[in-house]
Amino acid sequence: MSEANDKVPAGTPAGTPPAAASRPEAIKAIPVRHYGRWVSAVLVLAVLGLLVNAFASANVNYGAIPDFLFDSAVLKGLRNTVVITVVSMALGLVLGIVLAVMRLSKNPVTSSVAWGYIWFFRGTPVYVQLLIWFNLALIFPVINLGFYKDEMNQFMTPFMAALLGLGLNEAAYMSEIVRAGIQSVDEGQTEASHALGMTQGQNLRRVVLPQAMRVIVPPTGNEFINMLKTSSLAAQAAQYAELLRSTTDIGNTTGATVEMLFLAAVWYLVLTSVFSVGQYYLERRYARGTTRNLPPTPWQRVKANLGTFRRPEVAR
Repeated sequence: MSEANDKVPAGTPAGTPPAAASRPEAIKAIPVRHYGRWVSAVLVLAVLGLLVNAFASANVNYGAIPDFLFDSAVLKGLRNTVVITVVSMALGLVLGIVLAVMRLSKNPVTSSVAWGYIWFFRGTPVYVQLLIWFNLALIFPVINLGFYKDEMNQFMTPFMAALLGLGLNEAAYMSEIVRAGIQSVDEGQTEASHALGMTQGQNLRRVVLPQAMRVIVPPTGNEFINMLKTSSLAAQAAQYAELLRSTTDIGNTTGATVEMLFLAAVWYLVLTSVFSVGQYYLERRYARGTTRNLPPTPWQRVKANLGTFRRPEVAR
């Protein structure tokens, strides 16, 4: 036995211990090269370079953009945009919850009315709805609610027309989002709450909606950002003095029409970026009880994407 163990493979340098000579050679790992990633990155950068060069050489006075960036009229329009977005979204969210509950009701009258509301407001363009609300005085010259009576032209201001047009339209979409969130909660939760003596309203407020928020929040954030951009339609349909109308008026006065459109685009990008960050962290908050690992932050995603270019993958 000792003689067999003392034997070393042929070609082993003299003086090599038998135990060391019998060890397998270390595997030489060769990183896999992803040439396609570099080629695609170069192509994308080339296209972006062409676009930047095209806009840089265009007949546009970019210096006018910073000159009017903080103009009082622009800031007023920016404020009006944020106000109409927040108020319309609040109206749409509250009414959407009511419509979702009505849609899920076993009462055929309430469920049918909710379905008809959703069918109408989702089936017609929001621009048409804004025009109808702004010109409602042609149909009803006087508004009479019993406790309130006035001329429709006095009541239906540009702000009110924009609020009703955007808010009521958004309610139809929010009702479907809320309904999907409510239906995502297991029915056993409702049965357990009823067994504890909770009413239907208590079950909805304390059990169902808190769990449904995980499903409701992401699309609601998207709807809010979409509402922020859709509010620009109120400038044309309802003559509401929001951001786009303010910049358009300045462009018509100064002759810098395209430059003021770019300025409006800059402010829209700023607003959507700010609200997107808020939406992201709100989603992380409601995801704490459902996932072991929270989704990465935007900075973590950037580092991970950059790492894919330099992190070698070992061939096996």
